[in-house]
Amino acid sequence: MDEQRTRTVLDHRMHAVAALAWALRVRSKWKKAPAIAVHFDGKLMLEGNLNAITNPMLEVGLVHCRALLEFLGLCEEKGSLSQIKKRRLTDVGVEHFRNTGGPLPMLSPQIAVSRYCGDADMAERALLRVFRLTNKGLAHCTNGMIDDPADCQLIEIASLGVPALMVSYFYTPLGLPRQCPHKRGSSY
Repeated sequence: MDEQRTRTVLDHRMHAVAALAWALRVRSKWKKAPAIAVHFDGKLMLEGNLNAITNPMLEVGLVHCRALLEFLGLCEEKGSLSQIKKRRLTDVGVEHFRNTGGPLPMLSPQIAVSRYCGDADMAERALLRVFRLTNKGLAHCTNGMIDDPADCQLIEIASLGVPALMVSYFYTPLGLPRQCPHKRGSSY
């Protein structure tokens, strides 16, 4: 495993999740997406509404959020947040990295949700929502990707919490100078 390359990919994923959080905040300011025009060097390149920018950020951010959860050792199993029991041969997880204490441990669901300052059930629902949306909402044609305002709240919790978990259980134990890319405070 090329640790430097993996860290570069993880940094990229962290920024994609930060873009997810940004897109949620920006899009939630309007019930109906406002018109936008994007210019490069004074030339109109894109005209439409805000969804043209926020939808791809939301979708890609969710996929990267899920990848980080799986990297940390978490999965969804029969509707519950679980710890990955066995990785595929080519998977890279937190446990493949070492510090002076040995390999970093995979997160348990209990540790992951205990970091949330609010209700642990809400934290678990937020992380499970990421798995559900990436399984059903993005990988299949389906109705109602994020229709319910509660979904937006759960995704916001996950988009702030997953990077906080990465900092606490990956970057910090390895002594890597990594800050959560969010500009706004987090409940984690």
